[in-house]
Amino acid sequence: MVKNMPDRPIDALDRAKGKKVFVKLKNGEEITGTLMALDLHLNLWLENVDIQGENKRKFTTLLIRGDTVLYASPV
Repeated sequence: MVKNMPDRPIDALDRAKGKKVFVKLKNGEEITGTLMALDLHLNLWLENVDIQGENKRKFTTLLIRGDTVLYASPV
């Protein structure tokens, strides 16, 4: 009998494609945006992006390199 495998954390993000996500970077920046794509290295492609912090910024599209991500979560 084969048991269902539990979801991996990356599966939760994969199901969040097209939805808003929150990303905390290792440098302390906090980012929200719509997740368009991701890979197993946790490289994230976001659209309609807001970056919080001292230098608040907005971007239409942003690619985040996976090794800079502290954590990411669907909102």
